[in-house]
Amino acid sequence: MAVNMLNIQGLDRLDQHAPVVMLNLMRFHARSLDGNGSGWDAYLRYSAITVPMIKARGGTLLWTGEARVVALGPHHGNEWDFVALVFYPSVTAFRDMMTSQAYERDADPHRVNGCAEHVIIATSEAYSKFKSS
Repeated sequence: MAVNMLNIQGLDRLDQHAPVVMLNLMRFHARSLDGNGSGWDAYLRYSAITVPMIKARGGTLLWTGEARVVALGPHHGNEWDFVALVFYPSVTAFRDMMTSQAYERDADPHRVNGCAEHVIIATSEAYSKFKSS
């Protein structure tokens, strides 16, 4: 599922050993596709599984929050529900998690059931007040 959506060519252009912060933009289904609660409920199930996977690879959640309103820029297509910043010690660590059998089997179904759209943007640090660990 998620592996099919990964931009492998784009990730290949990055330094595989450099730290990376992934900007996650999510829009939820009103109801989870599996009928088990809301899209948000499915996302919480996804998070409960993925956070230990992230930490096992040396990563951490830096920040999460509700997306409130587009303050500047095009409104259409940018109506997000939730935002997360996730630190990984390397692009390799991110790829390892996303391509693992455990992620595809245990976590990704909840992401698919909960998210109508989920965009992950790999970023490199120019400046930060965040500590990555």
